[in-house]
Amino acid sequence: MTDDRNAIHDRLATLLGRTKRIVLGLVGAPGSGKSTLAADLAGHYGERAVVIPMDGFHLAECELRRLGRAGRKGAPDTFDASGFIALLARVRHQKDDIVYAPVFRREIEEPIANAIPVLLHHELVIVEGNYLLFDGPWQGVRPLLDESWFLATDETRRDAWLMERHMRFGRSREAAREWIDRTDAPNAARILATRDRADWICPVYEAQPFPDC
Repeated sequence: MTDDRNAIHDRLATLLGRTKRIVLGLVGAPGSGKSTLAADLAGHYGERAVVIPMDGFHLAECELRRLGRAGRKGAPDTFDASGFIALLARVRHQKDDIVYAPVFRREIEEPIANAIPVLLHHELVIVEGNYLLFDGPWQGVRPLLDESWFLATDETRRDAWLMERHMRFGRSREAAREWIDRTDAPNAARILATRDRADWICPVYEAQPFPDC
């Protein structure tokens, strides 16, 4: 295991030793590896962990069309930020046995409600998304996180991951390139400007097993 992976593991282990539940925010530009790290951490901690993706709060395609925003889906104002904050507040102060969170399905490009059960026994709640450190409608997110980690992945690697992802879900190479340049790149610039608000700049992450706890 690399020193970077040791740093990730050790920091999280320290956090988990502090309190009964940790709400950890993973932040980064599109294609930075947030979902990969979140899934690997959740897999490592098993039944102790759950992932809440911000993408589950995408506005539905029909609503984006009504608002005239479908052509820039993924921008900050194409999400239900208030609903996201309300869900995080319920999770942060959870008293119900189950709190349900939505998920975004790329194969249909729509959010699905009540797809992720957050249970009382979950000690680690991993929240991953682009806009966790933003102001404006998103400013209520940061107080609900115990810690935020920013994934500072280099631009070349992010671009390659984005291209692969867009093509995997049906876009041609030309359409993927156009979407990255028109939508993902401007969003990335705004997200990268929030980097200094994070509690920790997370080392570049490569998908490999974590050590046993």
